[in-house]
Amino acid sequence: MTKKAREPDAGLVDEVLQNCLLTRTRSIARVITSIYDNALRSYGVNASQFSMLVRIARMNGASRAELGRANHQERSTSTRNLQLLLDEGWVEEVVPERGRSRPIILSPAGRALMENAMPAWREAQAAAKKMLGREGAEALLSIAGALPSESA
Repeated sequence: MTKKAREPDAGLVDEVLQNCLLTRTRSIARVITSIYDNALRSYGVNASQFSMLVRIARMNGASRAELGRANHQERSTSTRNLQLLLDEGWVEEVVPERGRSRPIILSPAGRALMENAMPAWREAQAAAKKMLGREGAEALLSIAGALPSESA
């Protein structure tokens, strides 16, 4: 005799699907990510990788751990995205004469990629802003600005 699975309470399901900040934020993030991914695809980079490339350019010599923290990413996600950037030659790992830290820097090819892809990024930025509306875009930037600092 098999047990019949009990249906979850419809009220609980609706509460989460309609009001959960996590669920809604992740849905919005997937839609916005796809806008940037589509715009950047012809450059051989996705939105997460491009974002990391820009972060590396900004931090100019950060360690792997510092980059992961700055991007608010889990170690495995950060490592996966960074590895592609290294494999493509868009960033370089500096081997120090002494010490264990191996800072990551933007390579000339990475700088060229950023410069060449900027029109596509700007197009995606405009599309994302249009989707979110002025108030939504401003709210998102405000929230992002209130996140823990890069050194956290």
